[in-house]
Amino acid sequence: MKSASVIAYAILVGAAAAFVVPQARDNSMNSTTIDDTSLLNYVLTLKNLENAFYAGALNSFTQDDFVNDSLPTWSRARFEQIAEHQQAHVDLLSNAIGSGAAQACNYTFPYTSPSTFAALAEVISGVCVSAFVGAAQYITSSDYLTTAAAVLSTEARHAAWIAGPVNHQNAWSGALDTPLSLDAAYTLASQYISGCPSSNPTLPVTAFSSLTIANASLGQASTVTANNVTVEGKYVAFLSGVTPTFVQVVGGQVVVPTTIMGTSYAVLTSSNVSVDDSTITAGVVVLQFPYNSNGALEIA
Repeated sequence: MKSASVIAYAILVGAAAAFVVPQARDNSMNSTTIDDTSLLNYVLTLKNLENAFYAGALNSFTQDDFVNDSLPTWSRARFEQIAEHQQAHVDLLSNAIGSGAAQACNYTFPYTSPSTFAALAEVISGVCVSAFVGAAQYITSSDYLTTAAAVLSTEARHAAWIAGPVNHQNAWSGALDTPLSLDAAYTLASQYISGCPSSNPTLPVTAFSSLTIANASLGQASTVTANNVTVEGKYVAFLSGVTPTFVQVVGGQVVVPTTIMGTSYAVLTSSNVSVDDSTITAGVVVLQFPYNSNGALEIA
């Protein structure tokens, strides 16, 4: 039996706070109603969060703290470089947007040591990569798309370095990264936001109800629950790469497919053929099934 390992302090099932002002959305929303400026502010909102996350941790923990917590001696200096990159991304996006750029919010990050910070960094950087991949479809300006791609490629390098050399986890989960919809990524990120300036622009996002998949194990039935949402008869979409796997909830349980590995996401959906913000009814759960250098899944 292969069980999903728990990434320290990754809050997978809590209801997300709605401190970023959401824009009302319906099934007709598409790239013509989500404009480039709102998309850049969405990306900037995530970048503001990352910027505060890295800066706060580096202000809290010294080089000795990192070494005494059994992290590589060179890891803090690399995290300093990542922090500089985050500030550069914030500056780049803010300048591109102009006077309407989203400002930093207030954040609460549940790390208590360098190692729990590094574990949470793996989660947050991975979510941001998936968020940027998912948002790319809405960008119409070639200049903005180039800027977003430059930010995404650097973010992916960060995520791979944190997962691999620092945390000794898998630096990738397959040949293709997993895109997350706007609402799905926001649901995961917003749990760390405790408040935002009232002057910040409205974003085209809404948080989903919380979802729990208890003790998820590959090939095994796991109990599914959702906050104020009926799960029976619906489907859990397991997101790994660009092709989701749908499994129906029967008797309050879902059998976790054996085809996923590394880091993946799961959402509850009303459809068994498509998964997007119009069909998702609850989520998002982060699952991790580590595998070794030979591609064989490891037992947690």
